[in-house]
Amino acid sequence: MRIVVDCRYTRIGQHDGISRFTAGIVTELAKRHPLTMLISDHRQLEMLPPLPWELVSSPTSIREPFVARQVRKLRPDLVFTPMQTMGSWGRDYKLLLTLHDLIYYENRPPPHDLPAFVRVLWRLYHLAWWPQRLLLNRADAVVTVSETTAGLIHEHHLTDRPVTVIPNAADDLGTPSLPRSRPQRNRLVYMGSYMPYKNVDTLVRAVAALPDHELHLMSRISRAERTRLTQLAPQARLVFHDGVTDAAYAELLANATALVHASQAEGFGIPLVEAMRLGTPVVVSDIPIFREIGGDAAVYFDPRDPDALVAALRSLERDGEWERRSAASVAVAARYTWAASAERLLELMRRTVEPSARRRGHRARTRR
Repeated sequence: MRIVVDCRYTRIGQHDGISRFTAGIVTELAKRHPLTMLISDHRQLEMLPPLPWELVSSPTSIREPFVARQVRKLRPDLVFTPMQTMGSWGRDYKLLLTLHDLIYYENRPPPHDLPAFVRVLWRLYHLAWWPQRLLLNRADAVVTVSETTAGLIHEHHLTDRPVTVIPNAADDLGTPSLPRSRPQRNRLVYMGSYMPYKNVDTLVRAVAALPDHELHLMSRISRAERTRLTQLAPQARLVFHDGVTDAAYAELLANATALVHASQAEGFGIPLVEAMRLGTPVVVSDIPIFREIGGDAAVYFDPRDPDALVAALRSLERDGEWERRSAASVAVAARYTWAASAERLLELMRRTVEPSARRRGHRARTRR
């Protein structure tokens, strides 16, 4: 079975969610089966494992609908892509597409780092369900990263193809010294973007009501957004890191009181798994995907209410509660590993390719 993995969504310099999913899956999958990576920029190789690769056009290129013409030269049996938008006209191989979430049907503003013409198409695409159905039904099978999204795919009848959950996971940030005890300082960590649906305002307003807590905002942030958040609650103790290394992030998480997230919608929640692996409790919005990922380890609150977040954080101060949540977090996070996800993906690949292989074998026997 010749496998090609589309790694063209790998970010340059620093991973985002889809980029990290790509790197995590391809690293573990390659330990189990030979594969070739597709890239569109040589700099992407810095964020990927040292594996065979081929350079093809960018996924945002006008050539994307016809990218199969380039991929066919590799003679793959199957191509896996971490997105649902890979071009497929003229393909002669099996294709697995991935749909991570349906966030942008309710939260329309597209990611700001996309080219202008892609942002326009993005908005138009999310005005109706039929374009999504059209894309997904081109595949032989569809992958998604959570049971929550799989349920939404079914609810909105987005594909006739089989849907398989290949969970997201988190990179290894180190081995915690367990059991942990509650840190002396009240440090809260937020890892994520500042798009409106992430609802960072609720975090800032809650911290303003907690003078003994400080909120560490880890991701890169524009000057305008930093000013806006600072002015939103001048009394809040905010620490802007504007991007950090994995080592610095791990150190801060391992000494944090909690990871906090007030998002109104998510496709998975990698930061939750990263924190829980280190025994750091997570205090997050009460939305279905976080219930799926956080299980009974997380503390949940109404993301529309900063006072609810304040109460949730204060609940960790009850005798033994922080330690209980910490131990439960490690157990829940153990369910999510790149190795387990790669095993599940490889099994799906084999199931997808086998019918074609059996037909080819039958034809060969018939000719003899």
